[in-house]
Amino acid sequence: MKRAMQCVILVAFCATAAGRETTSVQYLANEGVMITHGDTKILFDPLFDNSYNRYRLVPDKMRDAIFAGQAPYDGVDAVFISHSHGDHFSASEVVRLLRERQQILLYTPAQAVAEMRQIATPDDEAIFERVTTFDIEYGDTPVFVRQDGLLIEALCIPHAGWPTARTDVQNITFRVTLEDASTVLHLGDADARLVHFEQDEAYWDERQIDLALPPYWFFLSEDGREILDDRVHARNSVGIHVPAQFSEDPSSMPGELLGEDLFHQPGEGRRFTGTQ
Repeated sequence: MKRAMQCVILVAFCATAAGRETTSVQYLANEGVMITHGDTKILFDPLFDNSYNRYRLVPDKMRDAIFAGQAPYDGVDAVFISHSHGDHFSASEVVRLLRERQQILLYTPAQAVAEMRQIATPDDEAIFERVTTFDIEYGDTPVFVRQDGLLIEALCIPHAGWPTARTDVQNITFRVTLEDASTVLHLGDADARLVHFEQDEAYWDERQIDLALPPYWFFLSEDGREILDDRVHARNSVGIHVPAQFSEDPSSMPGELLGEDLFHQPGEGRRFTGTQ
């Protein structure tokens, strides 16, 4: 019942919070989202080029508008990359974005920066002045950065498949507070095991998360649900990284996901209010 109610609260909460500015989230595709609060806009994992014949790609019209800075993607302040897999990140497209939208700041793991430098030209050196690199590994202390109305907190949580697969991937979970008002957690492809979150208990207790954006597999296990409800203290959660097949053929969706709030179609959105 708690999870079933959350999707109602997330959509309608703004109607019950008279006088409080709301924050919106728009789904791009896979784990790509845009968060807007007041004049502040940030994008997570917005540009990638590999669907692995399983996940949605950002529609061409939406992608072109991001590059052109056309509404609603005008005035984007920052882009965050969770990790350097092809269904989350394209080095060539992120370099292009930084070339064309010179006000955008980039926050990204070192592995993604290394890929960008492989295709960048000497004329691109200036764009790297706008890149904040997180060269952190599992077990490292969380990193804090404050920049232009954003409090950015980064922690490396292993990629799904740990401890036998993808252990070399820098999967960065970003906890971002916009204008000291709304806090959003983007988990990338984090492994949904309690052990990863128990060792940083003080970090997770430090701040209330207004919206968590976990990959859908967090809803498939008791560990994943406990992480969202009791460890990271998420008031609302919307699942991302949802295979396209789940909406095209609802009978293929695992029963544990029925009633959960998931992003399926590019352009979907929600509104919520912050507690900070």
